[in-house]
Amino acid sequence: MKSLPPVPLLTPNGLQPIAGISFAQTLADYGLPPLTSQGVETLQINVGKICNQTCHHCHVDAGPHRTEIMTLETMDTILAVLRRHPEIQTVDLTGGAPEMNPHFEYLVSECRALDRHVLDRCNLTIFFVKGKHHLPQFLADHHVEIIASLPCYSEANVDQQRGRGVFERSIMALRQLNQLGYGIEGSGLALNLVYNPLGPKLPPNQRKLEADYKEELGNRFGISFNRLYTITNMPISRFLDDLRTTGRYEEYMELLANSFNPASVDGLMCRKLISIGWDGQLYDCDFNQMLDIPILKGMPQTITDFGLELLSHRPINTDHHCFGCTAGAGSSCGGAIA
Repeated sequence: MKSLPPVPLLTPNGLQPIAGISFAQTLADYGLPPLTSQGVETLQINVGKICNQTCHHCHVDAGPHRTEIMTLETMDTILAVLRRHPEIQTVDLTGGAPEMNPHFEYLVSECRALDRHVLDRCNLTIFFVKGKHHLPQFLADHHVEIIASLPCYSEANVDQQRGRGVFERSIMALRQLNQLGYGIEGSGLALNLVYNPLGPKLPPNQRKLEADYKEELGNRFGISFNRLYTITNMPISRFLDDLRTTGRYEEYMELLANSFNPASVDGLMCRKLISIGWDGQLYDCDFNQMLDIPILKGMPQTITDFGLELLSHRPINTDHHCFGCTAGAGSSCGGAIA
């Protein structure tokens, strides 16, 4: 691959480079046009930043202390958009722990009534929170696809990244989901796991790691699942703070930039979705949302002025963090790209 110069530190707001290369310039260096949308197939909805966990790598800075939550009124506005646009077939629910929103089940039920495919980005331990024990059955009854965080099949690594006891509760949750049919061939209930590296490095080969996960979880715990998605840690929020504290920010950004893979660009998730914040603001992707990088001016900015035609052909707002999605095999909410 083409060698690129090191990426400089960013200013305190994390947005403006002090000097050096930009993501947009890197695209041009490879003869690629600026990023534009290829349509809107998915609404990825952050229903709030409240979470029952406080993970070290969380780019949302989610946790029990957060108070941001999507209202029922905003959800109804989203549902109205879905009714108007049957071509938007997928609803991707995220947080925080999306299930912490008191209207989570309402949103899922209404989306399924509209015959949309619903994804729940689940941390697994949410099933053991008071008042949430019924969720596995609810998700199964509504044929919701579960994308579950499990950053390693090693207890020590998971607990280091996500908190003491998280691995044990995650295994219990996965067994419960398997009993309901999730991850079992022919059941129609999809259970996919998510891996992200422990520290500032790129994920390994997704296919090989998936085979390792299936062998380890199957042999040790009798657990089955469908797919493993490998996702690169984004230099945002808590992980960004850790990189700067340990003095590894420049090193990591240099790794991402020098690992730029032009073959990943066509499959970037921002080209087929719209990210919706808990307050109804629109973004090109979840990462832009967390950096408060809005959709470019001249485009619809909130769910109340959603315009599919404009958004389907919009230019995409990029910055240095976009190197995280284009490094190596690429990274998206559906795992490796290239």
